[in-house]
Amino acid sequence: MRKAFWPMLAVAASFACATGAAAQIKFGVAGPLTGGSAAFGAQLKHGVEQAVEDINAAGGIFGQKIQLSVGDDRADPKEGVSVANKFVGDGVKFVIGHFNSGVTIPSSDVYQENGILMITPAATNPKVTDRNLWNVFRICGRDDQQGGVAGSIIAAKFKGKRVAVVHDKTTYGQGLADETRKAMNAKGVKEVFFEGVNKDDKDFTALVSKLKAANPDLVYWGGLHDTGGIILRQMRDQGLKAPMMGGDGITDDEFAVIAGPGAEGTLMTFSPDPRTNPQNKNIVEVFRKKRGFEPQAYTLYSYAAVQIYKQAAEQAKSLDPKKVAEVMHSGKAFKTVLGDIAFDKKGDVSSDGYVVAGKKKDRYVLYTWKKGPDGKISYFED
Repeated sequence: MRKAFWPMLAVAASFACATGAAAQIKFGVAGPLTGGSAAFGAQLKHGVEQAVEDINAAGGIFGQKIQLSVGDDRADPKEGVSVANKFVGDGVKFVIGHFNSGVTIPSSDVYQENGILMITPAATNPKVTDRNLWNVFRICGRDDQQGGVAGSIIAAKFKGKRVAVVHDKTTYGQGLADETRKAMNAKGVKEVFFEGVNKDDKDFTALVSKLKAANPDLVYWGGLHDTGGIILRQMRDQGLKAPMMGGDGITDDEFAVIAGPGAEGTLMTFSPDPRTNPQNKNIVEVFRKKRGFEPQAYTLYSYAAVQIYKQAAEQAKSLDPKKVAEVMHSGKAFKTVLGDIAFDKKGDVSSDGYVVAGKKKDRYVLYTWKKGPDGKISYFED
């Protein structure tokens, strides 16, 4: 009896350990939580945390709770790879992130090699998905899509005008600037100025002097809100009144704080704001009242990524990342705070885009920065 008892006890202990370990599904969220892009990192973190909290409160996935790891990549590719490797060591199987395209691309290679599935809410460079990795998805648009829209808007609004293009030399910023320039050139608008700057610089006196000499009617900015805000403030300080136009990289109210009053009139392309969907009224209020956080830009995109993981796992009847990815690649639509989302074979949002209340939404639309009812400058959809 004694000899039989110990093997049985060992098996029972082994089973208990296995089920205990399985009781936690390990997710990771990664983005720039410190540095100039920290506002966007906060969007990703808050969005994922609230989605995890809501799903866990409703019973989790297959009755198992999600355990969340948070990684700060500081908007640096090397730090991103370091965070990715830490997630590997922690046993993370599902990642939401990263924010910057230049960080997402090398980090995704680590995830691919280690069987981790990832959804980026925000990385827009085409290369993110054009490599056709089995594990890489995004729920935002692409620079070639956004640049096409921006170039068309510039050609329509600034036909016969002088357009300058400036970028921050990053994978995202230069990529978006190139795509926008290509699109506006194709419609007959040739830029009078095209130059890259270092994203960490603070003094743009030389750049603004060159811009003044070019005498533009519009300055298109390919880059993020912090550097773009500094450039715009220094443009106004030096008497350059031309409006700025940017992309999704300036989509945080901190842009206007940095740029100052001169931010009024700035144009911007971004996806339709999910906060304006009446169906999201309750969740938006949760962010505002419970978390004290305004769910701008990519906050609800990050929330949607967690929703997709849950639905895909349930449809796959598995927590195996490859099986979950197969469901996501199948073309099935998932119900999210962004609307119904389906993916193509690359991992991009399919050509149907976002379907809200049965209606297809445009991938990108035009916004203008102006004073709201509270007197603060923010972005409003035209």
